[in-house]
Amino acid sequence: MMIDSRLQIHIDLLIKRYPALEGIKQDIIDGYLIMEECYQNGGKLLVAGNGGSAADSEHIAGELMKRFKTPRPVSKEFADKLIAVDPIRGPKLARNLECGLMAIPLVAHEALSTAYINDVDGLGVFAQQLFGFGRPGDVFLGISTSGNSQNVMSATVVARALGMKVLGLTGAKGGELATVADVCVKAPETETYMVQEYHLPIYHCWCLMLENKFFNLSK
Repeated sequence: MMIDSRLQIHIDLLIKRYPALEGIKQDIIDGYLIMEECYQNGGKLLVAGNGGSAADSEHIAGELMKRFKTPRPVSKEFADKLIAVDPIRGPKLARNLECGLMAIPLVAHEALSTAYINDVDGLGVFAQQLFGFGRPGDVFLGISTSGNSQNVMSATVVARALGMKVLGLTGAKGGELATVADVCVKAPETETYMVQEYHLPIYHCWCLMLENKFFNLSK
């Protein structure tokens, strides 16, 4: 599958800066296209991982839910509604609110997570949240350097049962996640911290491409 030239620029820059990713370039593109289709159809991204990958999950959501590089102003129609609702606060909200691409990090809900871990099943903590938040057409992005994180794998079962697509971000071996994901992007390292060092530029590239696609940015 191909992407248009204004998005290809981001892929080309990624590979220029990280030549070792050349061998997985098409997988990176295919992963992007899964998210693009999801957002075009009104869906959302749900993200989960453990440890450093949990931090990456929140990082990704942060980049998608507001500006990554460039402001994303609300429409004039919505700005007018804000001002009509509250002439005092509305103008500031109209200036400062930014459009987002809905992304939910399944690692961020401490009360829910700890209650489910304590009361029910520690390895089902992401699966439970995915079952609550997920809808057909959404995408689950599972981040696991080994590809074998059992709480991530349990979430993939729920995602597939719900009619969601599964996108994996792993290390070179891919693990079990690579066998069930619609697309698995396997960073070309096996040492955990080295895998994570590739994950960040990959998902930053995705965020740039999504912003460029949905907010009509020139670069």
